Amino acid sequence: MTVTHRTQSTRRRARPGTAGTGQTGDSATRDRAATSHVDPTAPEPRRPDGAWRDGDPVGRRQFAHVGDIELERGGVLPDVRIAYETWGRLNEAGDNVILVEHALTGDSHVLGEAGDGHASPGWWNALIGPGGPVDPERWFVIASNVLGGCQGSTGPASPAPDGRPWGSRFPYVTVRDQVAVERRLLDGLGIRRLAAVVGGSMGGMRAVEWAVTHPDDVDRCIVLASTAYATADQIAWCQPQLLAIRNDPDYAGGDYYEGHARPDTGLGLARRIAHITYRTETELGTRFGREAQLGEDPLRAGDRGRFAVESYLDHHAGKLARRFDANSYVVLTEAMNSHDVGRDRGGLEAALERVRAECTIVSVDTDRLYPPRLSDELHAALPGSRRAHITSEFGHDGFLIEEDQVGRIVREALERPRD
Repeated sequence: MTVTHRTQSTRRRARPGTAGTGQTGDSATRDRAATSHVDPTAPEPRRPDGAWRDGDPVGRRQFAHVGDIELERGGVLPDVRIAYETWGRLNEAGDNVILVEHALTGDSHVLGEAGDGHASPGWWNALIGPGGPVDPERWFVIASNVLGGCQGSTGPASPAPDGRPWGSRFPYVTVRDQVAVERRLLDGLGIRRLAAVVGGSMGGMRAVEWAVTHPDDVDRCIVLASTAYATADQIAWCQPQLLAIRNDPDYAGGDYYEGHARPDTGLGLARRIAHITYRTETELGTRFGREAQLGEDPLRAGDRGRFAVESYLDHHAGKLARRFDANSYVVLTEAMNSHDVGRDRGGLEAALERVRAECTIVSVDTDRLYPPRLSDELHAALPGSRRAHITSEFGHDGFLIEEDQVGRIVREALERPRD
């Protein structure tokens, strides 16, 4: 197995702490123009998805080919590629590595600006930086785009061995498969042990799985707004999201990549449903109340306008559709539903008895999707773990929004000497 940088035509061995390189979108356009009668100044056709593709600007991404992956529920996914980003440098002892795990629609771009191949700015900019809770002067930080994602790692929009996008043929993957791929990535970089794994929401699921699957390789595990298993309520909220995407005619059973239509309606509806669970009734009421969207009348008969809260949901739906892939949303949602660290391990308590990491379990007091009782349960099943709380009006999203509180919790967890 080799870990490599990858451009469009070359492969190069990766070194921890170095940046990836690759063909930019501008040079790719010039190459196409040299062999085509298409006007190079004309806008490119609208893609049928929001996935990052080979030929797009690489940005901070580095790429690792980690080989064939045997999947937990059967089958083999060949020639898996993982996109990742790093900050800081690996020390001589190799004991300063922090793995940051993103949530459902996140990616490896934890820190940095939007642009140059990154559709959004870093999603945890306040966490990492000089003097910050995770200081790259001390720590070597690595974040990868999860298996099944759409920002450079192997996923449904990636080419299958026949050269066509995987689409509906992409296999079912679990959180355990995703952690297995991350373990392979770190092995290829010469990283055996993690000083810490940190994740929120779906990223917290992978953090817990890391601590259970690789108990001797994780010193600290920081779990924010997450759980040891997907609950019936969480799975129930996921079902209408999946149905919304699959029932969009433009979804075409998952094989829409080679057409021109894109399932934005279904993906946007899924995002609206999810986003409501990420916030609170109090916040929405205080922020929007029953106000009409500016210049619109929601009480007009016929072609009525929108309430302000409807416009807010429309905004988030469109924003996600521009940068994300509907198939990846389906694959990753099903992976979240698969999450249960006790499955085939004798149950929850037996599985968590394996954990040797110092664990910090964090909840948001107003989180209705991952309520604090789930963190209480995880804390109780992990003797010696520490419990922390975020106070927020923003619900589940508080683990991203309440930067000062999260930063303080993470800093304390990293600086506390191990027992």
